Amino acid sequence: MAFGKTWCTVGLICVAIACVLCSCNQAEHQNFAKTLQEKLIAAKSGDVIDVPEGKFHVPRTLSLTVDGVTLRGKGADKSVLSFAGQTSGAEGVLVKANDFTIEDLGIEDTAGDALTIQGGNNIIVRRVRTEWTRGPDGNNGPYGIYPVECKNLLVEDSIARGAADAGIYVGQSENVVLRRNRSEFNVDGFEIENTENVDAYENVATHNTGGMGVFNLPNLPRQGGKHVRVFNNQLVDNNTPNFAPKSLGPIAYLPTGTGLYIMAIRDVEVFRNRIQNNNTVNAYIINYKTGVDEESLRATADSPITQKIFVPEDKRFDPFAQLIYIHDNDVGRGGQSPDQRIKGIKDMAAGLGGKLPDFLYDGVINPQWRRKGANSGQVCFQSNGGATFLNFDATGGMKHPVRNIKAYDCELPPLAAVNLPSSKNTARVGAP
Repeated sequence: MAFGKTWCTVGLICVAIACVLCSCNQAEHQNFAKTLQEKLIAAKSGDVIDVPEGKFHVPRTLSLTVDGVTLRGKGADKSVLSFAGQTSGAEGVLVKANDFTIEDLGIEDTAGDALTIQGGNNIIVRRVRTEWTRGPDGNNGPYGIYPVECKNLLVEDSIARGAADAGIYVGQSENVVLRRNRSEFNVDGFEIENTENVDAYENVATHNTGGMGVFNLPNLPRQGGKHVRVFNNQLVDNNTPNFAPKSLGPIAYLPTGTGLYIMAIRDVEVFRNRIQNNNTVNAYIINYKTGVDEESLRATADSPITQKIFVPEDKRFDPFAQLIYIHDNDVGRGGQSPDQRIKGIKDMAAGLGGKLPDFLYDGVINPQWRRKGANSGQVCFQSNGGATFLNFDATGGMKHPVRNIKAYDCELPPLAAVNLPSSKNTARVGAP
């Protein structure tokens, strides 16, 4: 009896100690968010702000406006900022500064975008993980890693999961390298939007609704995105049902099972990629009005994004796909189970026996282009194995489809590599 009583007493003491430690940890974590924001406000150029190991609850957006700062954790799974139950602000981390580096850090469960970088020059995002831990869900934030209006941007060795729009996005930017990143269980794995001079290579997009989009949109301040190289990537098994809410606009109508889509842009080279097992189409080359059709606009008419971006006519905007060179890729087993939500996709698949080819091209050309002929847009395919093809003649009401990919067997000059200039925060990078 005495022995049992002794152990009972010891047990109670242990419980009491554990409660004290728990209270200390909670207080420490609450103070951590406040202290970190104070450090970001008081930072000076050249400062390195360290985030220790641990999972820290942060109730409101963390913001930085000082140039030349590095925010560094101990690892994307070791130093974690959790915004679960966020009470203030939309973004997790919001940066409006130049010469900024963020590395070795996890950002979880933000109310809106996880990491937003606005208008920065010389930006590095390295070994950062953004994630909504409940998995694909329409209540997740739109974007994981979201740099916009940036110049000289490097995003490498990072992971994005669960975004209701794009896991890793770059928009209205210039001189960009995206390399060795992984994007999974998002609606769109990667988006390259209205951006000029991009190298996207050695990335993995899998288990998203769509793997990667390279495109321009109207009614954004920066127009004329072009010169994009997509190479040595894996765009495979992107068949997660689209979970984007209609409030995000036509992204809610991205067909489940899209490997790569190229829309309303010129000067794109796609080579040495593995593009496999995307159930609607492995690669889709389209005019803006083919991709953002009246059906999706009507369905998302109440979306503020639809109202502000997609409806008004933008005279600066070029809606055509032109000078697209897709070559030397490992492509196969696309279109095996097309998305039945999208009427155009459903009807086309029905007319083709229930399946779609690996490559779909809408064949829409600008009659004002100087170059004449059936392929005046110079959309070229070479050496893509046994990939199947269809130009479905969107302009002609699909009356004159072209199935023979040899009709588009042409070659374009290779695009030049993107080199980021050396500076305090950016190493010179480039790839063949």
